Amino acid sequence: MKLSQLETPALVVDLDVMEQNLERMAGYCRTHQLALRPHSKTHKSPWLARRQLEWGACGITVAKIGEAEIMAAAGLDDLLLAYPVFGPRKARRLAEVASQARVTVALDSEESLEWVAEAAVDARIGVLVEVDLGMGRCGLPPGEAPLRLARAVQGLPRLRFEGLLFYPGHVHPDLEGSDRTLRETNERLARQLEGFDREGIPVPTVSGGSTPSAYHSHHFEGVTEIRPGTYVFNDRNTVQWRVCSLEQCALSVSTTVVSTAVAGQAIVDGGSKTFSSDPLAPATGGGFGIVKGHPEVEFVRMNEEHGYLKLPAGTRLEPGQTLEIVPNHACTTVNMHDRAWGVRAGEVVKEWEIAARGRIR
Repeated sequence: MKLSQLETPALVVDLDVMEQNLERMAGYCRTHQLALRPHSKTHKSPWLARRQLEWGACGITVAKIGEAEIMAAAGLDDLLLAYPVFGPRKARRLAEVASQARVTVALDSEESLEWVAEAAVDARIGVLVEVDLGMGRCGLPPGEAPLRLARAVQGLPRLRFEGLLFYPGHVHPDLEGSDRTLRETNERLARQLEGFDREGIPVPTVSGGSTPSAYHSHHFEGVTEIRPGTYVFNDRNTVQWRVCSLEQCALSVSTTVVSTAVAGQAIVDGGSKTFSSDPLAPATGGGFGIVKGHPEVEFVRMNEEHGYLKLPAGTRLEPGQTLEIVPNHACTTVNMHDRAWGVRAGEVVKEWEIAARGRIR
């Protein structure tokens, strides 16, 4: 079947471009001796997680236990849950996942640690202590607090302290001032690692990495693994961050022009139930995506089922015309779709379920 024959709106992945993205990241990690543990929150697909493992990933990162359940049920057996665990139901579900796969959990509080310890009744669970090195989201402040929590982990049966985790989402190496931010992040990390060394606590894993900072991960001193997610597809934001080119964006949404009745405007059959409403970051432009082949067309706003394209003078689109739009944010766009179609040279050659779609608990 031709791409143009897909019923729209449809989530489309250029498999050749995706595989080039996988090889690029895997090659970078090989060159710099970094373990690659990609974040599956981007694609939410066991099939794609297995592809990442085929390209050299050591395991998979998940955001929520629901994602871990899907991945473990599909036979993926080395999972990092990079999100705090709270509550008895989540502890029971974590225990079930840990009975099927090797599980490591990131946490930053003794309260979360208690629930993880409750889950580790019949299976050993690894723990990474999360440290905030400047992002200001989750993570303990560097210093004594991470040491205290690591000692608490070591004192609990069936838990193993495996190291530290941080998220360098505040480090964007292409922006002005990034060298200073990277230097400050490294200084904080070095001081923290020195503290663990003084206390005689081994830190076998230092887990970092995000897609915007991924190819600069070798500049983070002491990092042993990285967890990029968006790189598998890329999106308008990663183009904006200069992490990739538009040609390296594997993901798009195929849409159909359904109306041109208003002058200077076209409506496509994908709105806020189809595309991410995340703004462009950094905020140097507006809109919700790039219309491939029509850089002059702006995707300016959305209703639930309507996407509004602003047409400059001289540009004409026709009702029934198919357009591919690269979204601002791939991860949240994928989560709105139940299926994806893989394409090579304009031919649809693969279809798969977004199996972890909506697994937010």
